[in-house]
Amino acid sequence: MSEIAKIVGERLRHKRQELKYSQEVVAEKAGLHPTYIGQIERGEKNATIESIEKLCLALEYPMEDLFAKITVTNNQDTLANQCYSLFIRQSPKEQERLLAILKKIVEYKLEM
Repeated sequence: MSEIAKIVGERLRHKRQELKYSQEVVAEKAGLHPTYIGQIERGEKNATIESIEKLCLALEYPMEDLFAKITVTNNQDTLANQCYSLFIRQSPKEQERLLAILKKIVEYKLEM
């Protein structure tokens, strides 16, 4: 499956887990089958825009946030994309910690 399907699936799974919803709960709220939710989260299914909209509504996840910072290039494995994918999978609190660490590293490098 495409890299974008994997990224969107990871983000949807992260949001669902952040809300402590099971796939069954999201499926019921979205009017979709739980198996389909799992396939989308794993990047195995290329979801329709309608399905993505239903999932975003069920998760109260703005579509613009879901698709933010996804770039389509010839090289999907750029270092920045890998970093962002790793970062976005973390909890908000862990994201704050990682950002603070990264800032300290950059500051240290500038002082050298």
